[in-house]
Amino acid sequence: MTDVQQQLDAVTRAWRQQAHDGVTENVQTLAQTYASPIDDVWDAVTSTERIPRWFMPVTGDLQLGGRYQLEGNAGGEVLECAPPADGRAHYRITWEFGGGTSWVTLRLSEQDNATRVELEHIAHADDIPAEMAAMFGPGATGVGWDGGLLGLALHLSGTGGAMSPADLAEWVTSDEGKAFYRGASDAWGRASVAAGVDQATAQQQADATYGFYTGTGQA
Repeated sequence: MTDVQQQLDAVTRAWRQQAHDGVTENVQTLAQTYASPIDDVWDAVTSTERIPRWFMPVTGDLQLGGRYQLEGNAGGEVLECAPPADGRAHYRITWEFGGGTSWVTLRLSEQDNATRVELEHIAHADDIPAEMAAMFGPGATGVGWDGGLLGLALHLSGTGGAMSPADLAEWVTSDEGKAFYRGASDAWGRASVAAGVDQATAQQQADATYGFYTGTGQA
């Protein structure tokens, strides 16, 4: 389907904690540059017709103040929506899932006939179950976003995109799928170390994340 290592290397990842209005926030960012014009990328990430081709089915009103629902996943409200102008664009949404709310911002910037996409996910640290945070670290959500960037890469290149649940389940257990989830999990482990988490803890979290996403329960 794709060159797994090339895709993993194309993404930059970071994780940090910050204080905002007396609340500790987890801030997770991913970025990748795509060889597509900004107008096309904007359409791909805001159109109810195209989002299912690389991410998952979505319904709702994807306009400022509207609400959306991803099938079997998060829903929320469109808080900001700025279409391409002067080489930049962005939108900001709430990410409401499992009774909690976090915030996702997608920023696009034009770069020499290509488009850089940056995804930022902010969650209140206290809203994340302590056991989940300790076991998986930022890879719990980060690996999922890595999968989204992979789907977008395949869609924009015309070589693939979103898979049916059955096809995804088969791919996850393939050599290619395992390599992707192993690499993405380890990459988030490195992001944890860069944020000050000790190496042993970060590796344990990466192993647990890989086991969760592949269904193996082990590294």
